[in-house]
Amino acid sequence: MKLRSLVAFTAPWLLATLLHAAGTLVSGPMLGYSAHREAVIWVETKDAKKVTLDYWLAGKPGTKQTLEKTGLRKTPAGGQISHFRPGLLELGATYEYTLSIDGRAQPFPYPLTFKTKPLWEWRTPPPDFKFIYGSCAYLNEPQYDRPGEPYGKGTEIFRHMAESGADFMLWGGDNWYYREPDFDSLSGLWYRAQHDRATPDLQKLLAVMPNYATWDDHDYGSNDANKSYELKDETLDIFKSYWANPSWGEPGNPGVYGKFFWGDAAFFLMDDRTYRDDDKLDASATKEMKTQYGAKQREWLKQSLLAAQTLNHFTWKFIATGGQVITDFGGASETFDNYPDERADLLEFIRQHKITGVVILSGDVHFTELARKKLTGTQWIYELTSSPFSSSSWPADKGPRKGDPQRIEGTMVTDQNYCVLSFRGPRNDRVLTIACYDKANAKRWEHEIRASELK
Repeated sequence: MKLRSLVAFTAPWLLATLLHAAGTLVSGPMLGYSAHREAVIWVETKDAKKVTLDYWLAGKPGTKQTLEKTGLRKTPAGGQISHFRPGLLELGATYEYTLSIDGRAQPFPYPLTFKTKPLWEWRTPPPDFKFIYGSCAYLNEPQYDRPGEPYGKGTEIFRHMAESGADFMLWGGDNWYYREPDFDSLSGLWYRAQHDRATPDLQKLLAVMPNYATWDDHDYGSNDANKSYELKDETLDIFKSYWANPSWGEPGNPGVYGKFFWGDAAFFLMDDRTYRDDDKLDASATKEMKTQYGAKQREWLKQSLLAAQTLNHFTWKFIATGGQVITDFGGASETFDNYPDERADLLEFIRQHKITGVVILSGDVHFTELARKKLTGTQWIYELTSSPFSSSSWPADKGPRKGDPQRIEGTMVTDQNYCVLSFRGPRNDRVLTIACYDKANAKRWEHEIRASELK
């Protein structure tokens, strides 16, 4: 065969090979924060030259707009992370979108849509809505796990969460678990986040509702890590890369703490690791208050609570933090009972300034419960602890925690579970309903809290 004929014969095969060399999808898309006129779509790719997002008002393809990412930076694990931020969107609208990698539209077994928030403020009663909350998602990888029985107990729970119809998801910490081969190197840290995010049973949950997150020790560093963790700047970079909250820390005071709003609820996501004194520190051995948050973050929370109270839109004010706050059981668990001055300072501030509608969201302890503490003669503060999603659980019902007087009877669950928080009612009589579901999606308990209890 002549050389010219050989080239002509092989050219289509070469073209097909080049096409197959296009980049690939690692995980996502994930919906990040949603605002009145903006939303975020997150995706991780590998070896991509260009990632494209086409979006349009639902049912109106003629409104299509396009965003592109090129020159994508590789992480130490070889992934490429993109945050798309469609802006100046219609209020309270649904958008459809497609995701393409190097010109190839990616197929998904569920519709790709995102929504913007309606402008209800000063116009209508607060909207009814619901969200998912929980913590502790250990995902097995045998070659890096400790020997013996797997610590992760399956991932089917995430499929049920995806089908819940919730408006958004709030991850309460330990959203992945760094192992010994991970938390002493940059590449190991990035690998863990990439590996766990790509778990198949997570993909629909990430895609069908906005996701917000804060961290605890296992997605910050080593077990029970404090402010001395040497790679905390890197894990902060990783966390900000893999999640899409609207804000992170403050100038001169980095961290994962920030805030967002949904309906008549304000959410304050706390960082209980970056500035944390060790649990075992003797409070008398330090000149300053023994702390989880640090003075600047603590002041930020106080000012944020006051600002939310002043705006007058927010019936509910949720403080999401890694470890339990109001329980008086300390000991081996990393609760605020080990930081009594900081806890007293925060609760006294809420009482003194008459901050209404406060509910604490916590995790970490590998069991679920709803507890409450009286602040004044008429005002209560509630705390929902929800844990674990997929990690092993702790039989707290067989130890000293069984008799915690602050727990609401019938709300302890000691196997894998998640909670759905739903809001309904007129502005002057809002009701929060909390329901707890196990990994088989059976409802384990339900409890109502009226806003009037938190005033």
